[in-house]
Amino acid sequence: MKAVVIPKYGRSTVLEVREFPDPTPGPSEVRIQVKAAGLNFAEITARQGLYPDAPKPPCVVGYEVAGVVDLVGSEVNGLSEGDRVVGFTRFGGHASLAVLDQSLALRMPEGMSFEQGAAIPVNYLTAHHVLFHIGHTHPGSRILLHMAAGGVGTAVLQLLQTVPEVQVFGTASASKHDYLRNLGCAHPIDYRSQDYVEVIREVLGVRAGLDLVLDPLGGPHWKKGWSLLAPTGRLVAYGLASAVEGPKRSLLRVARAFHAALLVTPFSLMNDNRSLQGVNFGHLWTETERLRPQFLRVMSLFEEGIVRPQIHRVFDFEDAAAAHRELEEGRNRGKVLLRPG
Repeated sequence: MKAVVIPKYGRSTVLEVREFPDPTPGPSEVRIQVKAAGLNFAEITARQGLYPDAPKPPCVVGYEVAGVVDLVGSEVNGLSEGDRVVGFTRFGGHASLAVLDQSLALRMPEGMSFEQGAAIPVNYLTAHHVLFHIGHTHPGSRILLHMAAGGVGTAVLQLLQTVPEVQVFGTASASKHDYLRNLGCAHPIDYRSQDYVEVIREVLGVRAGLDLVLDPLGGPHWKKGWSLLAPTGRLVAYGLASAVEGPKRSLLRVARAFHAALLVTPFSLMNDNRSLQGVNFGHLWTETERLRPQFLRVMSLFEEGIVRPQIHRVFDFEDAAAAHRELEEGRNRGKVLLRPG
């Protein structure tokens, strides 16, 4: 098989495509001939050396794939060779063959392309989890969504179509505002020229607040988001993108992000009547009883026409460096994918 390899930490130009022996699935595993694989911000930070959970270089990363089952383990039930599936891979997904546990793979619905399938697992499971499993989104919710035009942001806005009368403030560059409005974001905010705290307070009033802040940025944004919450509001932190800027890591920038982070105690949570929740999907990998029902729900919403992955661009493995730059520089509207070619 061939795979995109991170041979050492550095710019996107360090990426290489290498040949490896074909992997063999274990008793409860399936092997997938990968047709498309998702690219996420986690893989960017892994290449830069800022993702502590990633394997050390040289390594192959990648969390999600879509393709065809071409080999099954002796104890596999419910999946067969030739099945079109989408699944989670805790690393190793940026390869032409991927091995994963059968519990982390689902058959693709009719009409779903491999590109759509590869765009679903990380983004839509994250979106569903933060909105409904821990965010308790309800009719009439007022929500701040950062990086609203990205993969998770797009998924959040589509899933919110199932909740009536929500009011969404979404941060993104001005060129992406029409894209956000078409997805139902009532208040796009240009983070480059506007202070989103001032915009939200102007719209809602100084005394009003948000029910939910969805924040993959971290650092100083956690404090700002916390200040915007109404009583019983919830801040969900699921990233630290503010610590990453440019093609190489900056330890000074990371230190600044940590220094500016929100500090709360059980007493402050009680006194403020607010809640703080963290999400790291990489640490939920074994929680299949929690994740699989949400995965099935997302797939059913695809069949209902609500979930419609927006594919920004598909890159061949040989162009993986360009794919990384596309995501790294924030040019994407929707999902960036890789394919073996």
